[in-house]
Amino acid sequence: MTSVTLTIAGSDSGGGAGIQADLKTFQELDTFGTSVLTAVTAQNTEGVHAVQPIQTDIVIAQLEAVLDDFTIGAAKTGMLFSSEIIEAVAETIRRYPAFPLVIDPVMIAKGGSSLLQQSAIDALKTHLIPLATLLTPNLPEAEVLTGVSIKTLADMEFAAQHLLKMGCKAVVMKGGHREEASFAEDLFMSAEGDSFLMKSKRIETKDTHGTGCTFAAAITAELSKGQTIADAVITAKHFIQAAIEDGLNLGNGHGPTNHAALRNRGSAERKDVELNGKR
Repeated sequence: MTSVTLTIAGSDSGGGAGIQADLKTFQELDTFGTSVLTAVTAQNTEGVHAVQPIQTDIVIAQLEAVLDDFTIGAAKTGMLFSSEIIEAVAETIRRYPAFPLVIDPVMIAKGGSSLLQQSAIDALKTHLIPLATLLTPNLPEAEVLTGVSIKTLADMEFAAQHLLKMGCKAVVMKGGHREEASFAEDLFMSAEGDSFLMKSKRIETKDTHGTGCTFAAAITAELSKGQTIADAVITAKHFIQAAIEDGLNLGNGHGPTNHAALRNRGSAERKDVELNGKR
């Protein structure tokens, strides 16, 4: 039976992030993707030029239409824009049978534009994070959510514990912003006490637009197929690493990743991610 995945996020007219990236990823990982649009952006590889939120009642109408008809294997959220949308989405999800929920706390676009209103941060922490199976912040997002300055691995561990106390079941903190390192180190921690590091080589490329969306979408797809949280995270790490390494060289700015890269590699042995501490 085909697994059904759901993304609740904004549209990226450039196709590298948001709803478009999520649906491409869902398809690549053999799930059927559904979507709820929260905002429209005029966006390309050079930046976000305009943002128009969708009316909250239309967001919820989309969500109810999907949840009333499909059995959702797993869902993810991306750009939710406002506290009103966040609260309404959380309230609606609570009314339906539970499914794994991945929260990608999208706040800043690759070019630096704000994609989440300041007033929405408290709503995210109060209403949505407690529903999360997994939270997937990068370091700047984790700093905003926790108020903790994150420079070292010890800082990442401290911040992850802080995020777990907000009610989510697990956190994977993406360490790519620690630019002093020649590698990227991502930390997984769960409320049950499991933890491990995923270490991968840093790729010299400008084509990293949509990496966070794609990574979270890949996790969502794997969860929808019944994978454990930890195994879904590991598969998604391989997916995004291949997508960055095998770039497409499109656009004049931060180009999109290659969502088909892992499939195009076929059955090649995966040696691009080193795991430390997984039990």
